Formats: sequence, C-alpha cells, structure tokens
Amino acid sequence: LPKSPFSPKLPVPPEQRMVLVACGPFTPSDGVAFEPLSDLLEVVARDRPDVCVLLGPFLDAKHEQVESCQLLGSFSDVFRLCLRTIIEGTRSAGSQLVLVPSLRDVSHDFVYPQPPFSFPDLPKEDKARVLLVPEPCTLDID
Repeated sequence: LPKSPFSPKLPVPPEQRMVLVACGPFTPSDGVAFEPLSDLLEVVARDRPDVCVLLGPFLDAKHEQVESCQLLGSFSDVFRLCLRTIIEGTRSAGSQLVLVPSLRDVSHDFVYPQPPFSFPDLPKEDKARVLLVPEPCTLDID
C-alpha cells in the first residue's frame, strides 16, 4: 500500500490526534452566505485539529436559491469560492484537510461512486495538506 499522504507534525501517540469532522450543507436555508462555514473555520483556527474532514454538500442542489437559480454567480464559481474560503481559512491552523463530495453537490458529478473534486487552482503551498478524495473512500490516519 502507498504511504498515507498524512504525516504527523510531531511524533505523538495516536490517542492524542485531534480529528474534526463536519458535514454540509454549510449554508443556512435562507441564503448562501456560508455563515455556518465561517463559524466552523473559527473553530478550526481556535482548536487547530491535526486533520479536518469535511463532507459535502458544499453548494447544496436542494438549496432554495440554487433550485431557483438566484445565485449571483455560476454554480462552479460559487463552489470554487467556497473551496478557496475553506482552504485559506484552515491554512493558519496547519490542519490536514480532507474534502469529500456529496451526491447533492450541485457543481460536481452526481454519479456513484463519485470522483474527487477537481480543483486545479489549488495553491502550491496547500497541495501537501489538502486531500481531495472520492466518495466513498477509506481514510487511514495513523
């Protein structure tokens, strides 16, 4: 098996790893301002987990403004902004970031199994700590 992309920051016993897991949608039902996502990023910055696993939907196909096409940008533009916000918002914490798609992600393939997100704009400084995985997937942390 290939070596896990996650290497520990310091040699710490596995029982001392902090893993934060959160599931979308990351928007309130009455808007797409991503306030819940902002709150989550504050928790990541404060608690500095070793690994942060976020499961979609990131831009929910069932959201009222998505269904009625009332977004101010295209689905892919809003989705890229969401990913950029997550990646930049977790950078200072140094957390390994795992992004898992959902069948309800409006800007992603809705086939099962789902391929990982495509994010060619991923900044070089984040490539070592951001992992885009398929759904379903198996994660081996330590």
